Amino acid sequence: MSTDAPERRTYSYLGPAGTFTESALAQVPEARGQVWKPVHNVGEALADVAEGTSDAAMIAIENTVEGGVSSAQDALAETPGLRIIGEYLVPVSFVLVAPRGTRLEDVQDVAAHPVAYAQCLAWLGRNVPGHRSVVAGSNVASALGVLDGSLPAQAAIAAPGVADHYDVEVLAENIGDNEHAVTRFVLVTRTVAPAEPTGADKTSLIAELPAERSGALLEMLEQFATRGINLSLIQSRPIGDRMGRYRFVIDADGHIADERMADALMGLKRFSPNVIFLGSYPRADRKIVQYPDRYSDEAFADARDWLRGLLSGEPDA
Repeated sequence: MSTDAPERRTYSYLGPAGTFTESALAQVPEARGQVWKPVHNVGEALADVAEGTSDAAMIAIENTVEGGVSSAQDALAETPGLRIIGEYLVPVSFVLVAPRGTRLEDVQDVAAHPVAYAQCLAWLGRNVPGHRSVVAGSNVASALGVLDGSLPAQAAIAAPGVADHYDVEVLAENIGDNEHAVTRFVLVTRTVAPAEPTGADKTSLIAELPAERSGALLEMLEQFATRGINLSLIQSRPIGDRMGRYRFVIDADGHIADERMADALMGLKRFSPNVIFLGSYPRADRKIVQYPDRYSDEAFADARDWLRGLLSGEPDA
C-alpha cells in the first residue's frame, strides 16, 4: 500500500502576506494546510487557475465603498473556463503603522494605496493635520516601503494583518472613516458542475446587450423580474471593441438548479449574444432566498403539466 502523502492544493491570492485577500482565504476550510501562492494582481491569479498552475484563486469582487471591482469583473469576462464556487466577506479596517519607536506626532508623510487613503481621509485630517500623501502600490507595499526606506514617509496605512507578519509599530487602529466597510471575495476554480443548491445561494453571470436600442436593458432585466428573481448586483463594463458597447455583470439571488433561475437563464440566452455563466454558489451570509409561491419549483412544474395536458387533448380538470 502506498504511503505517499496526498499532493497539496495550490491557492493563488493577492499578496504578499497580510492582505485582506489572505484574510478571505483563511476562511476557506479546505485551503488550510495547503500551498498559498501570493501573486501581484487579479489577472495573474485567474491565469494561474486557467493554466492549471493553481487549483483555485481568491479575488476581491465587490466592496461597500467602491462598489464592484472592475479589474476582477473584466478579468472574469475575458478568461474562459472559470467558475465561482464560494463567496467570503471580510470587514475592512485600517491601521497606521510605522517603524519601531515612531510616535504619531513624528508623522508628516503617510504612505498608502489610493483606495485605502481615500477611506481614511477624515481620520488623517483630525489626527495628522497637514500631512503629505505618498502613493503605494498596495496596503502591504505601503508598510514595507516605510520599513525599508523605499518610500519617503514616516508611517503607512495598512490592513491589520500586516502586524502579524512584519515588525511594525501600530500607531492607531480602526482609522477608516466607514466602520461598516466590507469587501466581498470569491473563490474561483476551473469549470466544474455547480454544487447542490442550499436554499441560500447566489448566481453570477455576465451578459451583453444584443443591440444599441431603446428598451434593450429593460428587456434583459425582465428575464429576471418576470420570474421573481432579485438582482443584488448589476454593473456595466465597457466591452472595449467600440464606443457604446457594454457587458453587464449580474448577481442574482438563487441557484441554476432552481426552476425560476433556469428559466431566466434560458430566456437570457435567447436574448443575449453572449452570456457567461460564472457559477451558482452558497451566499456568504447564508441567508435563505425568499420568493412568492407562484415562483416556486412546484409552480413551474404545475404550469408545465398543465401545458402538456392542453397539447395532449386532456379534458380540463
